[in-house]
This record gives sequence, C-alpha cells and structure tokens, in this order.
Amino acid sequence: MSQPARRSQSPSTGVRRRSNALDMSTPGSPITLRESARTEWTSISRTRAGRRRAAGAWQVTGANARTAREYHEATKHSLESIRSGRHSLEWANQPRTHKLYNPDLERIALPRAYVPPHVPAITAVSPIEAPRDGVRIPDLSTLATLLHYSAGITKHLRHPSGAMPFRAASCTGALYHIELYVVCGELPGLAAGVYQYGVHDEGLRAVRRGDYRGVLVQGTADEAAVANAPVVIVCTSTFWRNAWKYEARAYRHSFWDSGTILANMLAIAAGHDLPARIVLGYVDEAVNRLVGVDGEREAAISLVALGHAPGMRPSTAPIVESIDLPTVPSSPREVDYPIIRAAHAASGLTTPDEVAEWRRTAEARPLGAPPAPDTGKTIVPLRSVPAADLPHEPIEAVIQRRGSARQFEPSPVSFEVLSTVLEAATAGNPLDILGAFPGTLNDAYLIVNAVDGLESGTYLLNRERRALEQLRAADFRREAGFLDLGQQLGADAAINVYFLADLESLFDRFGDRGYRAAQLDASIMAGKLYLAAYALRVGATGLTFFDDDVTRFFSPHAQGKSVMFLIALGNPARRRPI
Repeated sequence: MSQPARRSQSPSTGVRRRSNALDMSTPGSPITLRESARTEWTSISRTRAGRRRAAGAWQVTGANARTAREYHEATKHSLESIRSGRHSLEWANQPRTHKLYNPDLERIALPRAYVPPHVPAITAVSPIEAPRDGVRIPDLSTLATLLHYSAGITKHLRHPSGAMPFRAASCTGALYHIELYVVCGELPGLAAGVYQYGVHDEGLRAVRRGDYRGVLVQGTADEAAVANAPVVIVCTSTFWRNAWKYEARAYRHSFWDSGTILANMLAIAAGHDLPARIVLGYVDEAVNRLVGVDGEREAAISLVALGHAPGMRPSTAPIVESIDLPTVPSSPREVDYPIIRAAHAASGLTTPDEVAEWRRTAEARPLGAPPAPDTGKTIVPLRSVPAADLPHEPIEAVIQRRGSARQFEPSPVSFEVLSTVLEAATAGNPLDILGAFPGTLNDAYLIVNAVDGLESGTYLLNRERRALEQLRAADFRREAGFLDLGQQLGADAAINVYFLADLESLFDRFGDRGYRAAQLDASIMAGKLYLAAYALRVGATGLTFFDDDVTRFFSPHAQGKSVMFLIALGNPARRRPI
C-alpha cells in the first residue's frame, strides 16, 4: 500500500528517498483547500465509554458516538497538517513485523504442502458467502493454506541492501501489525486449542490447549455462525507496530490492513467451499483474554467464523484464566498514543447481554438512507467481461503475484475490466451486522481518468442498478493527484475509487462501534478490488487522502459522508532495472 515519500534516509543505503509528490502549492488549483487547523485531541478517557450506558443498558444513539467522531476528526489529513507535521522516522526504533514469545511457546509446524483451491480468482472473489449446508470442517492442510494465502509471506523483493519479505495482503508501510489467532475444536490433524499464527516460520504457537470455542459463542451472544463454526480466526492489531510511522492514524490502519487480509481469507474460503462470516459483535475483554493480549497495546478487532459443523457446537464455555505470555519487544521503545486506546475502548462491548442488545438495535434500525433519486445525470450500465472470456488463473496464483503498484502508465483500461472489478468487489460483505441481507456500509465514488468506453469525470456506483451514475464530466487528473495526498500515482491512475460512509447514520445505528464497521467494510472491498484487478492484469495500490477535500470534491452528492479508503487502479509502469 503506497504512501507519500518522506524526507528521510534509509538506514541501509543512506540514500535520500525519491519524492513521489505533486506540487501542491501551484496557484490556481480548482480545489478549495481545507485551511482550518486540525482538531486537537484534548482529554479523552475510557470514562467516556460510560456515557453510552444508562442504568447498565446498552443504548445506541448517534450522540453517544462522541469518541469515534473526535478520533476521526483528530486524525484527518489536510494540507495544513501535512505541511506542519513534525514526525520523522526513527529507523533505529523500527518495530519488528511479527510477534515473538519469550520464552517461545510450543510450536506446531504447519504443512508447507498447501492445498490451494484452484478456483479462478474472479469466481473466488465474487461470492458473498458459501452456503451453510452440510458439514464443512477444514483439516490442518486446508487451515495452513488459508492462513498462508491470507497473511503469510508470499515473496521476497530484492533491493540493494538485501531482500525484503512481502505478504499475501497489502499493508500500510509493509509494517504488518495484524496478528491471527486460531480458536478451534478438534480438527483432522490439529488438536483443539487456541493458537497464534507465526508468519515468520509458518507455525502455530499453542496459547491454550482444549476447546475454547464456547467462550466465543458466549461472547458473541450465541451468534449462529460462531456457534456452528469448527474454527474461528481472531484478528488483532498491535498498534505501535504501525504507529511508529503513521502515529495516531494507525487505528484506522488496523481496519485497513485487516480488511485486505480478510478479503484474501474470504476468497480462499470460498474456493474451498467453506462458509465464512465476519463478526464484529463480541465482548472485547473476553476475546482479548482468550488469546492472551492486553486489549490496549494489542487488541482484537474482528472474528471470522469458518466452516459449518452443527454437530461440533460447544455445549459450555470453559473458565478462562488470565495468562501472562511475555513477548520480545518489537522495538527498543514504544510511543503511546492515548487517542488510539480511547477510541478502541469507547467502542467496546462488555457483556453478552450488551452484545445481544447492540445486535438487535442494529438489525432494527434502517441502514442509512435509501438510494439517491435519479439526478438526471448520465447513467452507464456496467458491462462486465463475458464469463467465457474471464481469465482462469486461480486465486492462489493471483495472491502470489499481487503487489502494490508503485507507478502507473497514464493509459486507459477497458470499461469491461472496470465493470468486472467493481461487480466482483462490491457485491457485499458477510458481516454479522448486515444480517442475512447482502450489502455494504460504504458508497463507491470514482474519479475516472482513462477508461475506454467511459467519459472522464466523477461517478457514483449505483449497486442497485448495476450502473455508474455520472456526477461531473471533466478531466480531473490534477485533482485526483491532489486529493491522494499530492501523489503522482493518483494522477496517473486510470481510476481512483473512494469508499465513503455516512458516519452519522452508522453511529446512530451502531454507536461508536460503527466506526470499526465502516472502516472494515471499506477495507474488505478494497482488498477484493486488489484481487480482482490483478486477476485481470490491472495494477492497484491503496493510497491515503485529504479527508475533507475528498468529501467536498464529490459534493453535493457526498455531503455529510466521510472517506474510509482509497484505492487507485491502472496499468502498472514497467520497473527500470536497479
């Protein structure tokens, strides 16, 4: 995932890094710049979480989502915040990108003979969820395959100072702060237990022995997919490992970077015909305690229920004792960001009853506004590549090949390719908060710079009509480059896709936890866009952005919405030899 170059030197080469930025000071820019000072974070504490509750009952209202709002405002990028930022990278303090226990835990080696599904990538990316009929229990080899192609090391890229490992899913700054834990019953080849996935050596560390799935069933208020799952994956974020570079925005990145992992996981699961449901409604402390993390430096951010085995449903929830699992520090010292801890704590759920009430409230309230009425603008129906002409490259090969484009040729892609990518990525996400109805929490807005068969301009994806609604017709390459934090990648890309959410509507429905949902929903779709684009031999890269300028640029249609994720698509430029 690409980020703007910083004025810093590599510790290995001593070479000043090449700037990839546009000149943002050029007069006459058609964009109204956000010049007000960035919101300062003053005094936020966990006590704010108590404001959500009255007489011990969970109450979801938009007014109660104050902490999430403040976090979002405080971490917005603006031209002023970029120019005045004083953060520099302390290379000697760069965190390690994986967790190490000290002393090490019992290791179970994962099979290196993976069992990839051999399903065409577009086919694997497109389904919302495999059907829950019959029994679907992964064995150890299938589990190893799923973990590897979700978050494992898939390649090493050479550079003058050596080789750098890259993983299956895109991650901001290649800092890889997401950890995966496996909570399972008895599986073919693996005893019941709680395990941490060691990406550095393809092994599982035994955190607990025994079947603890009942803890998750209880902690999710008997969520059906969790109750019937032989395996549940717990995704956590170790905030400092990303905050080293991105400071307080690392909390956003917890969902960005887990979302791309989950997109891969969903595709591999679909290829193996394994049902997969992403669960955001759970008791935070119970999940953190189960996997042995403190909930502050490292915290659970989502669950994934995998497979379907009603006959394995746990009957009880065992008592979970606190465990102290010392780890090797990821860097010589850590910098604390209270804003991250406060935002996460404020969106927490504390009891199964609270989870049940949160879920009932979420299901009872309408999701956002109805589709916008026809504005009289041009409506362009999507026109996907015919099924017979789709590439047959399997999903595992696409994941192995996928990267993040570092430079685009300013040349067009076809409208058929764009249509196929959009339809595959935005069909819907299997989130527990969406119930049985496919959907998303974000709208996709596009800046189209170069698409054969489609006029340049701005568009809204209308999922209900399977069409693009033209908002404005013009050449917006320069604006795209500015909005993407002044990066040339945005200007050269054929398309920039922005996912925007109506946060106020989501806060009204989900409270502070709606912020987690909005970020994760957008990031999963972006991860699917990555996979679908590479399946069709188009490059992609995630970019960051000037928050309020993006909203203004797409207004009046986007008035009141907030950008969650940005991904640029286009024809990758050939790399020059080193």
